[in-house]
Amino acid sequence: MILLVDLCREPGSLSRDEFVGPVARIVERAGLPWRGIHFARAGTADLAGVSGIILCGTALQDNLFAERVDEMAPLFDAGLPVLGICAGMEALCIAFGGSIRPASEIGMTRIRREAPDPLLGDAGEFDAYELHSFACDPPAGWVTTAVSDTCVQAARHPDLPLSGVMFHPEVRNDQVVERFCAFCRESGSADRRG
Repeated sequence: MILLVDLCREPGSLSRDEFVGPVARIVERAGLPWRGIHFARAGTADLAGVSGIILCGTALQDNLFAERVDEMAPLFDAGLPVLGICAGMEALCIAFGGSIRPASEIGMTRIRREAPDPLLGDAGEFDAYELHSFACDPPAGWVTTAVSDTCVQAARHPDLPLSGVMFHPEVRNDQVVERFCAFCRESGSADRRG
């Protein structure tokens, strides 16, 4: 099961339909069940049976989550694979000592891969949909795996299964979410065999 975390300011907002719903449809197509939770309830999240966590995006200027990243610590401490999408990448960066700064990109953007990343596939360059008013400066030691002319577009922890993308794969490049689901399925199977 994949836990989808809604980072929008208000639980159950219309933004949830825009940012969580499309990710849920990709997870379902990948053959995995999912459950949603608002970030403010992360401390009470039941992680039994969860094989991965996706931190979903938010609307422009909806940045309350950035002031409350510490409330998501139980999710980051669970040892599960985590994929942060846009605001989700910002949350990962802040939680692990990176920072965010103003940097707006809206619409289609050319992305260049900088380092191997199993979630991004083999393409050296690809187009992706952007909708953000902040960019991430990843934590020290994190591997930057893709960039645009404006900012870091993808980064991952060097040792833990934590990755983030600034673009919205639920709009275009849904294979990023599919690959994350495949990784979660495989690592969950390995855990059950162990």
